[in-house]
Amino acid sequence: MLHINKFEFSPIQENTYIIYNDSKDCVIIDPGCYFEDERVKLCQFIEQCQLNPIMLLNTHGHLDHVFGNKFISEKYSLIPHIHSLEKETLAYAPTSGLIYNMPFDHYCGPLYELKDGQIIHVGNEKLKVLFTPGHSPGSVSFYCEKQSFLIGGDVLFKGSIGRTDLPGGDVDTLLNSIRKELLVLPGHTKVYSGHGPNTTIEEEKMNNPYLQ
Repeated sequence: MLHINKFEFSPIQENTYIIYNDSKDCVIIDPGCYFEDERVKLCQFIEQCQLNPIMLLNTHGHLDHVFGNKFISEKYSLIPHIHSLEKETLAYAPTSGLIYNMPFDHYCGPLYELKDGQIIHVGNEKLKVLFTPGHSPGSVSFYCEKQSFLIGGDVLFKGSIGRTDLPGGDVDTLLNSIRKELLVLPGHTKVYSGHGPNTTIEEEKMNNPYLQ
């Protein structure tokens, strides 16, 4: 079984996730820890739960989702996984940091490329990579069919969708991704978004004004 722990980090209030199995292997998704106390909080959780970090995953490359990439990579000897179409977005993240007056130490090392339909193994448990562009060119979501949950990054929110006014964003592409990849999932699928509270597919089908 997979267990999910959510942290809200940085002034941008980004959701960072740690997913771990019963054997204590864990993956870190979108480390947005900007301040030192946030990095300490993340590491303390890992240490207190005696977790073994095996993978660093990014849903996309916007600055608030990669603030902690370098720290996590160095701390746990992990290479970030991200879709190939996100490399330009990722490379632009430090410039975005300066624009928003949030400079940060950016990861500039090698990357592992995520592919649509790829299966991420956490022990015997599985996360499937869903290609969900629109908020950014290579945004992906991670779907656990067995436990009916989705780590969706900034694709779908409770009552809203990801912004598309940033470089590489496109509203038609985003809506197509949501309809093609997410709304076809079982209604009870729990959606863990990149910002804000959790929701479900059924709730967004019924109530999200952007999807009516």
